[in-house]
Amino acid sequence: MNFNRSTASLKLNTGVSIPQIGLGTWQSTEDEVYGAVLAAIKAGYRHIDTAAIYQNETAVGKAIKDSGIPREELFVTTKLWCTYHTRVQQGLDESLERLGLEYVDLYLMHWPLAMNSNGSDNWFPFKSDGSTRDVIEWDYVKTYESMQELLPSGKVKAIGISNFTEEKIERLLNSETTKVKPACLQIELHPLLPQQKLIDYCKSKDIVVEAYSPLGSTGAPLLKNEKLIKIAEKYGVSPATICISWAIWRGTVVLPKSVSSARIESNLVVVKLDDEDGEQINTIHETEGVQRFVSPKWGVVIFD
Repeated sequence: MNFNRSTASLKLNTGVSIPQIGLGTWQSTEDEVYGAVLAAIKAGYRHIDTAAIYQNETAVGKAIKDSGIPREELFVTTKLWCTYHTRVQQGLDESLERLGLEYVDLYLMHWPLAMNSNGSDNWFPFKSDGSTRDVIEWDYVKTYESMQELLPSGKVKAIGISNFTEEKIERLLNSETTKVKPACLQIELHPLLPQQKLIDYCKSKDIVVEAYSPLGSTGAPLLKNEKLIKIAEKYGVSPATICISWAIWRGTVVLPKSVSSARIESNLVVVKLDDEDGEQINTIHETEGVQRFVSPKWGVVIFD
């Protein structure tokens, strides 16, 4: 069958290319992620995705340094956490210090909500009564305005957003303070949550879409799906390879997470899906039901 290690990339609206497969590092501990990033770079990955809230940036940065690959050959993403919406510059500087890098290629607003930066916990503060997360009234448009101000410094090469809906993106784009269009939108995407309408909308706005949890998050439940197993047998590959190949077929960036060297290497292998197979995967959610695996209980509505 026609399968090979993917070196495909997509062009951002900044003119820079982003590798279409990147290593996701969510839920990877500091100990795990160091080896995972080293294994990924050795296998041929040139795109690493992390975030302040993952609390593994230090190990990610050390692995990047120890890999021996020149910094300019790598595409590194990190994200602004919710408790830093009112202090964006500080959030970036702290991430860069942990990473040991002078710049990141992409800096994303992790969620379109702000939490109290003076709360009980720097990462997940609760309200004083302990009822819900300590979400504050703060407009994400103001956060994005501050993110734009980072660009002239060269500490970020591109900015973008994550976990936004079409309505929230439209509001951001229509704001008079938005001078720089987001380069990327990173969202949960897999056959049980294809979000095709949102992908089409972003393509119409020249915003590249990135897929996190492409196998359905922890436990990878999609790998037991009969339709995916049948398609995988046709190509002589695993259902995981089919999920990742489907993300490539759709024209998105895909961020499979693993700490297993063998799996990290296999996740870089894709097949060229026939359109009929891609379309068949598009319909899995119609029979299995739409399922979102990542939806934290913030106490406010994120996904309209």
